[in-house]
Amino acid sequence: MKTLLTAAIASLALALPGVALANLPVGAKAPSFATQGALAGKEVPLDLRAALRKGPVVLYFYPKAFTQGCTLEAHAFAEATPEFAKYGATVIGLSADDLPTLRKFSTEACRDKFTVGVANPQIIKSYDVALKRAGGPAAMTNRTSYVISQDGRIAYVHSDMDYRQHVSQTLTAVKALKKP
Repeated sequence: MKTLLTAAIASLALALPGVALANLPVGAKAPSFATQGALAGKEVPLDLRAALRKGPVVLYFYPKAFTQGCTLEAHAFAEATPEFAKYGATVIGLSADDLPTLRKFSTEACRDKFTVGVANPQIIKSYDVALKRAGGPAAMTNRTSYVISQDGRIAYVHSDMDYRQHVSQTLTAVKALKKP
């Protein structure tokens, strides 16, 4: 009986709109992408392959610039950027926001510390981070952080709409990849 109840609850969770349960698995090849981004208020090209040539990448998707959780998460990543750099890692944030919004967000929330880029529908689909909503296509991404090793493979995944553990969890994963 308990097994049937557990299975029923799991099935219900999969059917609920607004719940994104799938992410790329650890060990999968990270989909390559190029998009427009912003750093310190300026437009910059953003290319995952180029970033990986420098070391591991923390690629974090966030729902919407200037919302409370996303702003606090960006501040936390900005504060931790020197620690990520110590381990050779680059932090990149992606959302479905437009480039003018990201230029402003890169300065105000990201404190000019890391690049944020436009997650177009193809990128959102390839990383399976659409925030699924009833009655229409996803207009935002969910909050998922990937640590991508320099060989282009997913080394760690943290997916939780609560922003508070993304920085500490991804930093721990980066440290496990590369010692200073």
